[in-house]
Amino acid sequence: MNTLSILSPLSLLIVWELLARTGLIDIRLLSSPTMIVRALVPLLASGELVYNTLVSVQRVIGGFVAGAVPGILLGMSMGLSPFIRSTLEPMIQATYPIPKLAIMPLILLVFGLGETSKVFTIAIGVFYLVVMNTMAGVLHIEKIYLDVAKNFGASRRDYFVTIAFPGALPMIFTGLKLGMGMALILVVAAEMSAAKAGVGWMIWRAYDMFAIEQMFVALIVLSVLGYLFSIMLDVIENWVIPWKRRE
Repeated sequence: MNTLSILSPLSLLIVWELLARTGLIDIRLLSSPTMIVRALVPLLASGELVYNTLVSVQRVIGGFVAGAVPGILLGMSMGLSPFIRSTLEPMIQATYPIPKLAIMPLILLVFGLGETSKVFTIAIGVFYLVVMNTMAGVLHIEKIYLDVAKNFGASRRDYFVTIAFPGALPMIFTGLKLGMGMALILVVAAEMSAAKAGVGWMIWRAYDMFAIEQMFVALIVLSVLGYLFSIMLDVIENWVIPWKRRE
């Protein structure tokens, strides 16, 4: 992490604090960094913030895995098989634009108010991004590799394991990163509608109580989670695809 990466957010916080102290912004609506820190301390001390964060992280990871794994498998199948691609691609293209929040009532009716509905909401958003990027990654593999595998009598398993998966890995990780961002968006939406814990639930409760500082604390937690998950995926990508490692 270079100096600019640290100075940039610090500069924003300083400007925000100065605007609040000089009365140029309404602290009743936008608060200030010092007021947010004062609200953060009791939330940490009571364990409430840690508990709600862990609940959301559990839902995000569960939904992310539930959406990413079938997305990768189906995306590779669609990339390798013109028949599967022509059969499923129109349905995916037709249903992808439907806002996932728009089908929340249907998801709640089918899966109830428990954890399953929240995990499924996240999974369906992750699935679309992963499956489309995985399919694109397989389709961009040089045809000569597929021809060589065919000449050597490669089995379908060989196509998947030794050609499609390694060749599509860069695009797969692109889909995973986009999917993780979508997972964080959808977990908030899911927790706002039918939950008794989680970061999204904290935001909704803070809105109800007009506790602006607590709402900003929850938003900061989301941004930190997004940053940490992004770093985690970058580390895994650099380990799995060392030739893509940034200098």
